[in-house]
Amino acid sequence: MTNLHSYFERIQHDGTVSCDLQTLRSIVFAHATSIPFEGLDPLAGVSVSLEHDAIFDKLVRRQRGGYCFEQNALLSWALRKVGFDVAELSARVWYNTPEGVTPPRTHIFLAVTIDGKRWLADCGVGGSTPTGLMELDRIGDEQNLLNETRRIVVIEGRHVPTFLHQVKQGDTWSDVYEFTGETMPKIDQEMGNWWTSRHPDSKFRKNVIVALLNRDGTRTSLVNNAFLHRRAEEILERIEIRSREQLDALLRERFGLDLPATADVRSLFV
Repeated sequence: MTNLHSYFERIQHDGTVSCDLQTLRSIVFAHATSIPFEGLDPLAGVSVSLEHDAIFDKLVRRQRGGYCFEQNALLSWALRKVGFDVAELSARVWYNTPEGVTPPRTHIFLAVTIDGKRWLADCGVGGSTPTGLMELDRIGDEQNLLNETRRIVVIEGRHVPTFLHQVKQGDTWSDVYEFTGETMPKIDQEMGNWWTSRHPDSKFRKNVIVALLNRDGTRTSLVNNAFLHRRAEEILERIEIRSREQLDALLRERFGLDLPATADVRSLFV
């Protein structure tokens, strides 16, 4: 059985719950700071299921993490159970995409409407997961979140109105993802999830990728053999991982995760 009580225990949310902005902020922040972003199953050759019971079992009961299709599906379910008006929107992630490469449209995020105003909620962009909510229709203005500044701008010259979610890094605006506001039906999520988890060119098939937003606004991330703890662009701690045993220990100690036995990471330590 899946229930909100178990979900709230998982994300350590014990406040009052109603369909207001304060509750939305509280739930989204608690989720983002409790359930790590991770793609360890694809790396291990394990299929990722988008069935609700499978996601709930993995992220809540077994206290694993997941990527956007799992994270935001679980968040969407919880918000709807509370009574919020939620839409699941599609996006193309540019964050950490090599120059010259066009990434597939394999991201979902949430638009939550309260009193006619839409809020962007997203717990699934790894090391660039927002530290709070953004006003989805506030175009061009800087939006100050915990320890960071973001904005949504229009991409000029497109046949369809297209928007870009950006985060400020120092004096530079970095692209997080582009979107048109189009919803992403479950069948399209299944297609995107298949590519993300099974296609040989998916970054999750080739890399160890784990990230977690902390409640003080700092971030911890582990990508292949590099562990970082940072506040915005300030590096607080850096560890070079030299063995599978060290990788296992860091995953367990810093993220509460176990590296699947079938994950082949030998190339990281050559």
